[in-house]
Amino acid sequence: MTKTIQVKYLIIGNSAGGINTTEAIRKIDSDGSITILSDEPYPAYSRPLISKYLSEKRPLEKMLYRQPDFYERNNIEVILGKKAQKLNIAEHEVELADGTKISWEKLLLATGGLAIIPRMEGTEREGVFTFITLDDAKAIDRYLSQLPGGTVRAVVIGGGLIGVSVTEALVKRHVQVTIVEMRDWILNTMLDRDSADVVAETLRGAGVNIITGRSVTSITGNQTGAVGGVILDNGEPLSAEIVIVAVGVRPRVELAVNTAIKVNRGIVVDRSMETSVPGIYACGDAAEAYDFIYDQNRVTPIWPNACIGGRVAGQNMAGVPSECSKCMGMNSLDYFGLSVVSAGMVIPPEDGYEVLAARSNHDIRRIVLKDGRVVGMVFIGNVERSGIIRNLMKAQVDVSHFKKELLAENLNLAVLPREIWEPHFAAPKTGDREGERVTIGK
Repeated sequence: MTKTIQVKYLIIGNSAGGINTTEAIRKIDSDGSITILSDEPYPAYSRPLISKYLSEKRPLEKMLYRQPDFYERNNIEVILGKKAQKLNIAEHEVELADGTKISWEKLLLATGGLAIIPRMEGTEREGVFTFITLDDAKAIDRYLSQLPGGTVRAVVIGGGLIGVSVTEALVKRHVQVTIVEMRDWILNTMLDRDSADVVAETLRGAGVNIITGRSVTSITGNQTGAVGGVILDNGEPLSAEIVIVAVGVRPRVELAVNTAIKVNRGIVVDRSMETSVPGIYACGDAAEAYDFIYDQNRVTPIWPNACIGGRVAGQNMAGVPSECSKCMGMNSLDYFGLSVVSAGMVIPPEDGYEVLAARSNHDIRRIVLKDGRVVGMVFIGNVERSGIIRNLMKAQVDVSHFKKELLAENLNLAVLPREIWEPHFAAPKTGDREGERVTIGK
């Protein structure tokens, strides 16, 4: 007999987007039934901390995104280790792999992303991994532990956030790492070339080999058939005992495909995070949401946007109109002892933009302006003042008459006209900005 569960709010996804949605709902609706469904078997954990699990065996209880009693305290039913496999919009039902059906009044799709696996031979070999989930980190840890003694060599395919994250964890495990990045510099979605060169210099100083402008065409095997190395597109071989594919993530949209929900690269949502089907919302890595800097919908698979989008979705699901009108790409990392913050458009088109830059040793401050307003920034090293620039960007303040002061090492509100900072830099209410700046790797 098929079991059917009825719930007011159904949240598919148990990470940043889903958790922030439930919290926003509970601030408005303390009684409506909420069910969170996740195909992972764990309570909500901070995905950026999977590198800490790999590098130092950090236990799950020290990776949790919320306190262990979060679900009970908020009267949330949580179903872990179960996968939604079919969405029936007409009946307002989700069918699970075991045949169970969940009926909802309001639905959130916070299904996250899947690792992108480029076309290349040998991806099925033992010793090839991705690095998206805690289970990925556990699998890499087990594999490293069973390798014979001696030097272990790893090839990390992809020099983005995921690639740099797993590289630091592997280096801490005394693994020799080579990053292979097909573009001309690492972290190319969040940094301009000059800024990326500073990060690359730091990685090389830690013993990391970086190869840019190249791709991997095949993963070769050893005498047992497990990973033995890779072949680059120029024919160069690299020896390795383990390969991590860290090219990026693609939105998990399979539940929405072949339904009335509009899907482009991701699940398309409006500024209230609602999909093309009323009553169904999406956020996080699965969503294609509005980015006010680019004035268009974009996929931005980063933790802070999942938090913000989740809060907006939850408010709307509970009947309080809200918009994500100032969402933009934001990244923050702290690897190999180097702090980096970037936001907005860091590599602008040539026409109509102005770039302000200052550098002292490893400290970089780079600000991109259009029509006198900040549309992008990169801070490396001393990132303490980056929040001021980000707030100016979100408020779209005309900084033309004090733009040079923005590069000052001791930048503070005192250098800004009072009529500028007073309305935009008042202390936020508790929780208003939670998740907007997440230091990955901390």
